[in-house]
Amino acid sequence: MRADDEAVNPVEAVAILAAGFAAGTINTIVGSGSLLTFPTLLAFGYPPVVANVSNTVGLVPGSISGAVGYRRELRGQARRVVLFCAVGAAGGLTGAVLLLALPATSFERVVPFLVLGACLLVALQPRLSRAVADRRSATAREHPLPLLGGVYLTGIYGGYFGAAQGVILIALLGIFLPDDIQRLNALKNVITAVVNGIAGVVFVLVAPISWLPALLLGAGAIVGGQVGALVGRRLPPTALRGIIVVVGTVVGLRLLLA
Repeated sequence: MRADDEAVNPVEAVAILAAGFAAGTINTIVGSGSLLTFPTLLAFGYPPVVANVSNTVGLVPGSISGAVGYRRELRGQARRVVLFCAVGAAGGLTGAVLLLALPATSFERVVPFLVLGACLLVALQPRLSRAVADRRSATAREHPLPLLGGVYLTGIYGGYFGAAQGVILIALLGIFLPDDIQRLNALKNVITAVVNGIAGVVFVLVAPISWLPALLLGAGAIVGGQVGALVGRRLPPTALRGIIVVVGTVVGLRLLLA
């Protein structure tokens, strides 16, 4: 186990930078980039809690970069952004506090099933969306309580660990909001940026952060976020949904079998 202030050698620096780039790209298109960066920090000897909080802080710039890259698709969604970001921020704050207060293994058993369940929901999203729309009255609110509750709980998970947080959010938004998946992906990126940002602020204030790896992750993730937005918005809805399901399923199985 390495000391938090131990120098990063050139090979480690390149690997962490590359992991940040890949995670920024993947997070913008799908989510689950933490499953690249968190194990990278563990492999280089950082303690689990230090790796987790450094990873969260490091990927915040990439989340913001991805949200900015998708800004065109955010037009007309100001009310959604404000509402869901407020709810997600509350969840992210709760999750960050839980990470510092609970054993690191508290969510390990349930996380794979959350991710796999979210993948199933994404795959079935067009059918489920139609079913929800059929039952929605003309005067019903666009933001029902189950969706708000789901965003809050996902924010808790995002603040605590967050692998495939984006997959879960896309599933929820796609079922309850009648809109194009690219616009929902843009909304997802803003929510995750806020959740990670709130958790990151908590960690900066009270948690042990290894700053050099966090900065390297951030630098790579900023570029990756722009690349992810460029690639993601060019994918047709079916292809984007398929990528989310495939990547999310791989992530869920990896977590389940780890």
